[in-house]
Amino acid sequence: MLFEMAHTPVLLKEVLNGLNISSGDLVVDATFGGGGHSMVICEALGKKGRLVALDADREATKRVSHQLKSLCNFELVVANFRNLDKVLGEMGIEKIDAILFDLGLSSFQLDEDALRRGFSFQRDEPLKMTFDDSDDKFRLTASEVINHWEEGNLADIIFGYGGERYARRIAKRIVESRKAVPIETTFELVRVIGEAVPDFYKRRKIHFATKTFQSIRITVNDELGAIREALRKSWSFLKVGGRLAVISFHELEDRIVKDFFRKKKQDGLALVVTKKPIVGAPEEIYSNPRARSATLRIGERI
Repeated sequence: MLFEMAHTPVLLKEVLNGLNISSGDLVVDATFGGGGHSMVICEALGKKGRLVALDADREATKRVSHQLKSLCNFELVVANFRNLDKVLGEMGIEKIDAILFDLGLSSFQLDEDALRRGFSFQRDEPLKMTFDDSDDKFRLTASEVINHWEEGNLADIIFGYGGERYARRIAKRIVESRKAVPIETTFELVRVIGEAVPDFYKRRKIHFATKTFQSIRITVNDELGAIREALRKSWSFLKVGGRLAVISFHELEDRIVKDFFRKKKQDGLALVVTKKPIVGAPEEIYSNPRARSATLRIGERI
């Protein structure tokens, strides 16, 4: 491999095999992230192949390697994957051979967020949590959700999107705390969450703020709505025999993907390639803990 990956993508071999790529195909990587999946796809496509990658994060353009561009005809577009129909339409692309969605938060966003958007509770940053880094004063942010949403709505998203057992206690404490002073940074939010949950909960392997942060991020970016929209749009671009692969890291995401493929199968439009979701092998999970919660589902248009 010519392209040295700083962050290891999950289920790499399974994705490549599952997409059934041939030299010269036209493929879309709807979630470029760190570029790991794009690299192996580009290698499989060769000089005659074409890869179009999307990422809502402008920082992604800084991670594009000239080596990757030397492997195939590669282009990265700064766009949310829910707008892939517009992107492909502007390129004059009517049909594609395969498309990949990796729905996990990029390691770069967690570890190397130069724009300090507050994705991680391990660094003290402003509460923004937006994938799109454009300067839009009307864009919903984590700060808006935390400091202005009603207690009941906060509890609903923290439980519904995060599965947090102490959602109501956390929501109540957020509202109490913000009355005294606005909650403006990740560390301030972590402190408030810590005040709401029992001491034993803070000693677990999973950080006590994980589910709350996840639920707020999903809300801010309308992630579940974007997934539903993107799956529908991407299917319309697939050639007969083309494949759609989706890596999920959250039960709600996986359910959306499962239901999408099931409905397409019922309508006689899809072959579900993965009878059961593909998960990481023990050796991959050991070397790349991020793979622990990853599930891969693949459907083929018929």
